[in-house]
Amino acid sequence: MPKPLPLIAVAEDFETFCKRQYPRAVGLAYALTGKRHLAEEIAQEAFVAGYRRWDHIATYDKPELWLRRVVVNRATSTLRRGLTELKALRRLRSGLDYFPELEPDGGEVWAKVRELPTKQAQAVVLFYLEDLSIEQIANVLECSPGTVKTHLKRARDRLGRKLHAWREEV
Repeated sequence: MPKPLPLIAVAEDFETFCKRQYPRAVGLAYALTGKRHLAEEIAQEAFVAGYRRWDHIATYDKPELWLRRVVVNRATSTLRRGLTELKALRRLRSGLDYFPELEPDGGEVWAKVRELPTKQAQAVVLFYLEDLSIEQIANVLECSPGTVKTHLKRARDRLGRKLHAWREEV
C-alpha cells in the first residue's frame, strides 16, 4: 500500500486574505487616527503594498502581522504628514490664530489614547482593539516584548490619570 502524501499548507490567496483582514485593518487605522476616511485610505494602501509582494508575504506564518505593521507605520506617517501640513498652514497664516479642531470620532477614551505618545498608543490599540499578544505586538512594532510591556504599563498609567481628570471635569 503506498504511503499517503504529507499535507502541505496551502497559502491563502490574496483575495481571501483581503476579505478576512480588511475590517481589522480599517479598525486598527481608525483607532490610531480617529478619522474614518484616513483609516480606509491607510488600509487600502497597506493592501496595495501587500498585493505587490504577495508571493513573498503569503509564505509568512502570520501575514496579518506584516499587514498590521504596515498599517501602524502608514498611520504614523499620515499623522506626521498631517501635523507638518498644519504647522505649515499656521506659518502661512501667521497673522491669524488658526488651528483646526480635530473631531474626536470614536469616543473620549480613544481620543485620550490618541493623545498618548505614538508607541504607547500603538501598543494599546494593538493589545486592546486587535487583541494581539505581547509577542505579536513586538513583531508589529519591531521592538522587544519587554519594550511592549513598558509601553503598555506607561500608557495605562497615563490613561488612568487622563480619564480620572476627564471624569472630574464632566
